[in-house]
Amino acid sequence: MKNSIGFNEAQLNKLVLLAGIFFTALLVSNVISAKLFDIGGIVLTAGILMYPLTFLISDAIAEVYGKAIAKKVIIIGLVMNVLMIGFFYLAISLPPAGYWPMQGEFEAILGAVPRMVAASLIAYFISQMFDVNLFHKLKEKTQGKHLWLRNNGSTMASQLLDSTIFIFIAFYGVMPLSALFAMIGTQYLVKLAIAAADTPFIYLTVRWLRGSNSETTISSKEAAANVS
Repeated sequence: MKNSIGFNEAQLNKLVLLAGIFFTALLVSNVISAKLFDIGGIVLTAGILMYPLTFLISDAIAEVYGKAIAKKVIIIGLVMNVLMIGFFYLAISLPPAGYWPMQGEFEAILGAVPRMVAASLIAYFISQMFDVNLFHKLKEKTQGKHLWLRNNGSTMASQLLDSTIFIFIAFYGVMPLSALFAMIGTQYLVKLAIAAADTPFIYLTVRWLRGSNSETTISSKEAAANVS
């Protein structure tokens, strides 16, 4: 039985589950971004491992449930981010027990600098909204075909926007412009590789959302494009 918005119970359950994964990836990526790691001399934040997943999920939701619902998920994600940060600051402000020596470390991990918080929230909201809008523009242009093209096109463009906004808001005036552009380029190349690698997963996710009787199939041309 379908409800007033046209989705059956199974489809709604899948939407709730996928939205839950979206929120988890978003919030966890912000927390673990405090960890820096080094690969071949390239220093990245641990959040880069989780955050790209949010773009895959928002694209899948936009594809199956529509642009309006995808934007609602993004807005709820923003609200949850603000709430999480508020709870962190509340926890930090509580007087530590005399025998608990971890207050400094607790603040260092969860007490993000306000400028960094603002940069993260602004970059998230603008880039995610841009991603959904561009995804649907490409869907119109391709007449609903070539899911791999609109997924990669929208994600790669929005990830560049995300990195640029975040780094400029967080570090402009603190670091020289050459360093800012180097940081943007490094982060974007990694995000680009992750975006390209998630192509098979957008097909699997959309197929799962639509169900076994879905008409969503990968044409031989699209399948070849995914492999290449």
